[in-house]
Amino acid sequence: MATGSAEHAALAERLLAASPETLAAEARRIRDRASAPVHTYSPKVFIPLTQLCRNVCHYCTFAHPPRRGERSYLPLDEILAIARAGRDAGCHEALFTLGDRPEARYAAARSELSAMGYDSTVEYLAAACAAVIAETGLLPHVNAGVLTRDEMARLRKVSASQGMMLESVSTRLCERGGPHFGSPDKLPARRLRCIEDAGELAIPFTSGILIGIGETRRERIDALLALRALHERHGHIQEIIVQNFRAKPGTKMASAAEPDQSDLIWTAAAARIVFGADMAIQVPPNLNAGRLGDLIDAGIDDWGGVSPVTADHVNPEAPWPERDLLRRETAAAGRVLTERLTLYPAFVRNPERWLDPAVRTPVLHLSGSDGLARGGEWAVGRAMPFPPPARSGGNVRPVIRDLVARAGQGEALDEADVAMLLATHGAEYGHVCKAADDLRRRTVGDAVSYVVTRNINYTNMCRYACTFCAFSKGRGNRSLRGPAYDLDLAEVARRAVEAQARGASEVCMQGGIHPAYTGQTYLDLLATVRSAAPGLHVHAFSPLEVVHGATTLGVSVEHFLTSLRDAGLGSLPGTAAEILDERVRPALCPDKLDTRSWLDVIETAHRVGLRTTATIMFGHLDGPEHWARHLLEIRALQARTGGFTEFVPLPFVHDEAPLFLAGKARRGPSAREAVLMHAVARLVLHPLIPNIQVSWVKLGADGARACLDAGANDLGGTLMNESISSAAGASHGQEMDAVAMEALIAAAGRTPRLRTTLYGDAPPRQRFCAMAAAPLEPVRLTRPRRRQPVFDGVSA
Repeated sequence: MATGSAEHAALAERLLAASPETLAAEARRIRDRASAPVHTYSPKVFIPLTQLCRNVCHYCTFAHPPRRGERSYLPLDEILAIARAGRDAGCHEALFTLGDRPEARYAAARSELSAMGYDSTVEYLAAACAAVIAETGLLPHVNAGVLTRDEMARLRKVSASQGMMLESVSTRLCERGGPHFGSPDKLPARRLRCIEDAGELAIPFTSGILIGIGETRRERIDALLALRALHERHGHIQEIIVQNFRAKPGTKMASAAEPDQSDLIWTAAAARIVFGADMAIQVPPNLNAGRLGDLIDAGIDDWGGVSPVTADHVNPEAPWPERDLLRRETAAAGRVLTERLTLYPAFVRNPERWLDPAVRTPVLHLSGSDGLARGGEWAVGRAMPFPPPARSGGNVRPVIRDLVARAGQGEALDEADVAMLLATHGAEYGHVCKAADDLRRRTVGDAVSYVVTRNINYTNMCRYACTFCAFSKGRGNRSLRGPAYDLDLAEVARRAVEAQARGASEVCMQGGIHPAYTGQTYLDLLATVRSAAPGLHVHAFSPLEVVHGATTLGVSVEHFLTSLRDAGLGSLPGTAAEILDERVRPALCPDKLDTRSWLDVIETAHRVGLRTTATIMFGHLDGPEHWARHLLEIRALQARTGGFTEFVPLPFVHDEAPLFLAGKARRGPSAREAVLMHAVARLVLHPLIPNIQVSWVKLGADGARACLDAGANDLGGTLMNESISSAAGASHGQEMDAVAMEALIAAAGRTPRLRTTLYGDAPPRQRFCAMAAAPLEPVRLTRPRRRQPVFDGVSA
C-alpha cells in the first residue's frame, strides 16, 4: 500500500470485494447526502503549446518528434487567436497542454525557443499564460508535466490552477515492456514529489488516474490513497479524474483491450468513496459517449473541461459532446449542468491562500457568489436583455422542499438553511422562485404597487470613502462621474413643488455626508420641503446621516430622530445597510456605521414612531452566507418592532465602483442571484415584512418582471431624478413615469396599484396628475459653496 496504514488496507479490501453496482450505490449516497444536485463543467479552449515531449508513452498520440516544416511551438499570435475565440464563445478557461521538457531531448525545440528569446519551455509557457490573461481574461490552467518547485512557483503567478495526472503508482509500468518504459517523467515517485510541491506552494491542483494500461485494481486504489494522503496534508487537490484508456491506431498499445463500462464504474465509485463528498470526481464525457447517465449514478459530479471551440488534442478521435446534449443527459440523471471555472468554488472563495494577487482580479470578474462561474455578459445596470435563469434540470432535494414549506408557514430558518436556499440552481432554484411567488399571491395578492416620488440628492460631497460608492465626490473621488455639487435650498424647494405638481406623494432625500453639514442642515432641508410642498411625505435621511446629524448637534440619536419626527419627517430610508455582516462590511465601508450601530439607529427610529425601509446591497465581496445573516438580522428586528414597510434588494452596480475598478470585487450579482434574493427574501421574511420591492433602475424592465414572478410585489418609486445608480454606471434611466410603470405591471400580467409611502392607496387626483405629468424642468446642480467644516460636532 502507498500509505501503509491498516485503515487504508481495510478500505482497499472492502472495495476490491465489492461489485460495481454496490460501490456505485454507496458512492451516489455519499455525493447526494452532502451536496446539491449540481454537475459542473468548465467551458474551455485547448491550447497545445507544444506536442514535443521527452517521454515515449506507448498509448499516446499527442506527443510526436519534430516534423519537417512544422513549428515546435504554437506561436503567440495563434495562442491569442484561440483564446479570443474561446472568450467570444463563452469560455472561462485556457487549458495549456504540452509535452514534458522537450528541449531536454530535441535540438529543434532548443533552437526555436532561443529564436523566440526564451531559455525554456516553461519560460515561454509563462509568457503565453500572461498574454492570455491580459488579452482575453481567460484563466490559464497548466498541464506541463513534471516541473521543479521553482517552475511551479513561476507558473503560479500567471495561472489559476495547475495539474498533472498521477496515472499510476505502479513501478511495473515503467519497466521494459510496460507502457511507461522510456518515459522518465512517469516514475511515480517523481510525480508524487511534484504534486507534493504543488501543495506546499498552495497551487490548486488537478490529478487523477489512468485506468486500463496494465495496472491492477489494487494499484488503482493505492494511487487514489496516495493522492488522498497528499490532499490531507495540503488541501490543494481540486478534483480527481478517472480517465479510461482508449486504444489508438499507430501506438504500441493499439491492440490493447480497453476497460469496460463496469470496470470504469467500479473505479469512479471507488474514487468517490476514497475521497468522500467534498472532492470533485470527474470522468471525461467525450471518452464515454452513451454511458454518461451510468457514470453520474456512480457518484461523479464533474465533466471536466469541454470546449465549444477546440478539439481534445490528446484524444482527437473523441469529439466533445455538444453542451446541449451534455445538459440533457445530465438533467435526465436528475442533476443540473452548471458552469465552473478552472478553479473550484472552495478555492475561488479563499483567494488569499490559493491565488497570486495578479490572478485574483480575473477570477473575481468571472465568478459568482458561490464560487462557480458567474455566466453570461449581463450585468446590473446594463442596457441589455435580462437572461431568464434556467428553472429546470436536476432534482429538488427533500431538504429544500422542507425549508420552503417551513418558511411558508412563517417559521424562522437558521443561517445555514437560508444560505442553502440562496445558492440553489436549476429545478431547486425554480422551486424556490415558484414557492415565493405562490406565497406572494396568497399573502398580498396580484397587485403590484408603486409610488410617485422624486429623489432629491442634495449633495454628492462626502467625508467617507466607501469602496462600493461611485456617487460621492471628495478629495479621493474626483475621477468619478459628474461634478461635485451642494444644492441651494431654493433648488430643493423648486424640485419639491414640481414633484407635487406631477403627482408625487413623497420626496426621498439623501446625500453624501458633507463635512460641513450638521443636524441643523438636515432640519433646514426638511423645513424647506415642508414649507414649499406641505402635502408631500418626506422620506429622508439614512441612518448614517442621522448619526452624523446627532453627533454634530451633541445630542443622542433618539433625541435627533424625535426632533426630525416633530419637524415633519415621515419615514426613513433603510439605506447604508449594505451587508449587515462584519465579515464583509469592513472591506466595503470601513469607517461607516457597523452592523450593530445601523440596527440600533433603525430600532430607535421605530421606537419613536418613524417607519423605515430595509435594504441590502449585494453582489460584490459577499456570498449566500452573508446574505443569510443580513436577512435574519432584518427579520429579528422586525419581530421586535414591526417598523419596516418593505425590503429592498439593491444589486451592486460595478462599472464605476472604486472597489471594482481596483480589481477587488465581482461584477455584481448574476441574473440568477438577483432573482433569488427577491424570492428568498419573500420566504424568509414571511409573514413579518409583506412587501418585497424590486429596483427597476438597477435590473431594468425585464429584470423587474423576472423578480415579480419570484415573489416581489412592489416596483418602488418613479424616481424622477435618480442619480446614485446612474453615477455607478446604471443605464436604465432616471425616471419611469406612472404611464410606463403601469405598462410594465400590465405586461407582467398583474394589476397596478398606486400607493403612498406607507402603503396606503393614493388618492384618485394624485393618479390623474401622475398620468398627465408635464416633462421635468432641467435640474440645477449648485456648485459647492464655502461652508465651515465640522467634525464630531466641533468646527474644524
